[in-house]
Amino acid sequence: MEISGRHVLVAGAGVTGKSIVPALVDLGARVTVTDGNAERLAELDGLGAELVPGLTEPPEDAVLVVTSPGWRPTSPLQVAAAEAGVEVIGDVELAWRVGQLREHPPSWLVVTGTNGKTTTVGMLESILKAAGSNAVACGNIGYAALDAVRAGYDVLAVELSSFQLHWSSTLAPDAAVVLNLAEDHIDWHGSMDEYAAAKGRVYTHAKVAVHNADDDWSTRIAEEHAAEGARRVGFQLDTPRAGELGIVEDLLVDRAFVADPATSAEELATLSDVRPAGPHNVSNALAAAALARAHGVSPEAVLKGLREYQPAPHRAVEVAEVAGVRYVNDSKATNPHAAAGSLRAHESIVWIAGGQLKGASVDELVRSIGGRLRGVVLLGVDSPVIAAAVARHAPDVPVNSLRPGDDEPMTAAVSAASAMARPGDVVLLAPAAASLDMFPNYGARGDAFAAAVHVLRDDAAGEPSDGH
Repeated sequence: MEISGRHVLVAGAGVTGKSIVPALVDLGARVTVTDGNAERLAELDGLGAELVPGLTEPPEDAVLVVTSPGWRPTSPLQVAAAEAGVEVIGDVELAWRVGQLREHPPSWLVVTGTNGKTTTVGMLESILKAAGSNAVACGNIGYAALDAVRAGYDVLAVELSSFQLHWSSTLAPDAAVVLNLAEDHIDWHGSMDEYAAAKGRVYTHAKVAVHNADDDWSTRIAEEHAAEGARRVGFQLDTPRAGELGIVEDLLVDRAFVADPATSAEELATLSDVRPAGPHNVSNALAAAALARAHGVSPEAVLKGLREYQPAPHRAVEVAEVAGVRYVNDSKATNPHAAAGSLRAHESIVWIAGGQLKGASVDELVRSIGGRLRGVVLLGVDSPVIAAAVARHAPDVPVNSLRPGDDEPMTAAVSAASAMARPGDVVLLAPAAASLDMFPNYGARGDAFAAAVHVLRDDAAGEPSDGH
């Protein structure tokens, strides 16, 4: 980090650019920022950097390129930097290096994986705060890790994407976990193996490598990428072996961070302490507990933190119960793997699904949960793909595919689902697909679902709707 007076190029003027530039300027670097979007670039005016649109190679005297995570390794600028021998890092790697300049560097507890990252990081933050730590959740959740480091937090519960990890080289967490891995972002990485390798970077320098013993990819990545000498800790939704966390009857128990793992265990919480409910969230809670216990947190703080955790919006949140039917918003289930976890949390479901599958297969998902389905309501561009999978693997389940171009597709979807549901059922929005074909983002999709449910509830109660 000897960059005072030296030239650093920042690639990307988005959210991370706004975090990167002030940090580099404070370190005394001479900063240039480039972006293909001139309007976005102009938003950084006044931060002390030179703004140059559309660079495809670094300036001749640049000693470092700090890139926004979305820029692919094959982008002309990144390729030119590599050919010129200029190091390219991301904002997370910069955050790590800046943190090492502090007299007391912060502890990093890092979470990655295809699904469950934000929930796990939220649980972890809650546990750390229950233990009295000066801790914050940061990273790929809207609060940049670099900003958290510069704000002086002592413990960081960090969510990292595969993009961010690709551009990280010396990051050395105190403990890290790959929750799971399923097909995603293959267009960016080029292959599943490259995607897994990017996730594996979280273990390269980690002191404690936590892995999901129920997930083959997580276990494999830990085996292949954990540093020699790193402590390996597993977790599973069954009785834990020595050195693992797991479930005994209705208890979450720790047989890793105890005096004698061979003969003893610590009770951490009960299944009813985990919210949202469902096996995938119990798995997330075990992962959060493992990272917290690696940091030295007591069982009592784990219990208190899990009980106090408030789930983030659009993640298996119950919106309302109408005529004995529960309506659950899991709009964040944007791929088949995430939807599978959500669907397995309920016994009898009317499933609202559809959107952009981005080439992902839904056959295994439908095969595994077909017996739970009362009915299916489909909307979005890839509805025919899901409908075909239901026809193959659950042919007796009725499917209502909404017509494209419906003015209020989510209102129509909720109405159709309500007509299929019976008391005791769950109407579950778990789309298994991205939202951008119909909505600005998954949050807008979830808001539309909640609004439609509120109208349904008010109509059932005979109340005038305020539109919510």
